[in-house]
Amino acid sequence: MRPTLLRHATSLLRECDRRPACSATATSLPATPLSLYAALIFSRVMDLGEKLLKFLKQTSWCGNLGLHFLWLIIHFFVGIWYFVLGIAQTIESFLISNGFWKSYKSLNISKIQHLAVVIDCEEARETSKVLELLQFLATIGVKNVSLYDSEGVLKQSKEAIKEELSRIKFYERTSLPTPLLHKYNNLEFVSSADGKHAVGKAANFLFVKHYTGTNLQKHTFTESDVIDALTVIGCCGPDPDLLLVYASARCHLGFPAWRLRYTEIVHMGPLKSMKFGSLMKAIYKFTMVHQNYGI
Repeated sequence: MRPTLLRHATSLLRECDRRPACSATATSLPATPLSLYAALIFSRVMDLGEKLLKFLKQTSWCGNLGLHFLWLIIHFFVGIWYFVLGIAQTIESFLISNGFWKSYKSLNISKIQHLAVVIDCEEARETSKVLELLQFLATIGVKNVSLYDSEGVLKQSKEAIKEELSRIKFYERTSLPTPLLHKYNNLEFVSSADGKHAVGKAANFLFVKHYTGTNLQKHTFTESDVIDALTVIGCCGPDPDLLLVYASARCHLGFPAWRLRYTEIVHMGPLKSMKFGSLMKAIYKFTMVHQNYGI
């Protein structure tokens, strides 16, 4: 419609320009030149608007295509980086496991008096991987271990895991094979329920101690009071020196917080990708760090 209007307005303007001047009372012209000019300008403005919208659509489409292409490039290089990193970690784990890395042979395991392992509740159902992890820890020389998952899957499988450990024979060069279970001085199974029940019991103990009887004065509780209460009720286990997290999340997943005051936390990735070399590396790095404890 607008191109037709534009052509009609242009022809009328040309016709008016060719005609002689008319008197003020003449009414034979179909329209005044001013209205025709206005129609011409309006048509050109509308055409310019359409061209502008078309240009914006094209640039928007090109911009979206460019952003998508940039995202693919970044994703490609990030994928290559993680692929190369995975290969490097696998090679490193192989070298450590087979003793080619001599520095890892001088491991001072006495710095780790207690080790805690946090496992994702879904992966905790894979008993074979848990047993493999315990075999690795026994080979390294760890004597005291706490196994934790938030839903208590490991705690429910406690007897089955210990029975399997008693069947597995651990071989050493200087002694006869012994059951793997005997390599551990303390094997503890912990869940998030232990922490909740412990807090409730400790609070009840402090209430009975300070707010019953004749002494009803307000008491300001300190950290030592809570620790003493947890110790009395038997819920204050040893503080682990090192906590290994086998999960996708980089946190302790609800492990009792009062036992993590000076604990070093290391994220190890999913349990299914566990390797002896990476476990040895994490423990070795911890033993090589000098820790300063404040007063």
